[in-house]
Amino acid sequence: QGPLVESGGGLVQPGGSLRLSCVASGTIFSIDIMGWYRQAPGKKRDLVAEITTGGRTNIADSVKGRFTISKDNDKNTVYLQMDNLKYDDTAVYYCNARNQFSIAWGQGTQVTVSS
Repeated sequence: QGPLVESGGGLVQPGGSLRLSCVASGTIFSIDIMGWYRQAPGKKRDLVAEITTGGRTNIADSVKGRFTISKDNDKNTVYLQMDNLKYDDTAVYYCNARNQFSIAWGQGTQVTVSS
C-alpha cells in the first residue's frame, strides 16, 4: 500500500449516496491540501473537491450541492460524502495529497452509478 489508502467505493443506484474515505499514512510528507479527483473511461482526471488543512474547500461545479468534502486532521483522513449520485458520477475516484513540493495519489476506488 502507498501513503494514501482509499475506501468506500461501490455500486449505487441513481439518487443514492456513498462516502469515500482516504487515510494518509504517517510516513507521508507534511500535507497542505487533500482532495479527490475522478477519471471516467476515455476522459481526463478532473478535480472533484479539495480541502486545506485550515478547512477551506474547493468544489467542482458539477458536484456542488451534492458532494461534501471534510477532513479529520487528527486521523489524517479526508472524506467525500456523495449524495444524489448521477450516472455521470461513474468513475474511478482518486485521493490526492500535496504541498508546495510534493504530491501523492491513492490507488483509486471505483464508483459506479447504475440502475
